[in-house]
Amino acid sequence: MAGEKNLAEMIKGMTPKLNEGEYVFITLTDANQISRADTLCEFKEQEGTTVIIAKQKADALRLPYEYVASWITLEIHSSLEGVGLTALFSSELAKNNISCNVVAAYYHDHIFVDHKDAQKAVTVLRQLSKNYSENG
Repeated sequence: MAGEKNLAEMIKGMTPKLNEGEYVFITLTDANQISRADTLCEFKEQEGTTVIIAKQKADALRLPYEYVASWITLEIHSSLEGVGLTALFSSELAKNNISCNVVAAYYHDHIFVDHKDAQKAVTVLRQLSKNYSENG
């Protein structure tokens, strides 16, 4: 099933969903010290493996972290070949002083924002989608 490639359609249909919970980014030199069943996402870097995990699980495992995030899923099935979606929504969030960390998965884009900015980020993203729907 191919994802959407048209930028206007991706923005119109992105429908941001705020997932429950708090999430943290941790780095491990040996990712095998935690169960993959406990991780949301991982990426191997030269310095170590970055893992996104529920804050509650990181606390239980006594894993150090610096940043507590909320997780927003854009519910449009965007194509990995789509151009401009990340640039557009990240620019809009930046205009509102909201940092974002993006994970593009096969079906959806996932945005991690500072936990304190979660509701504001969802509002900004919904407004962006609404503006495209009305003017696009």
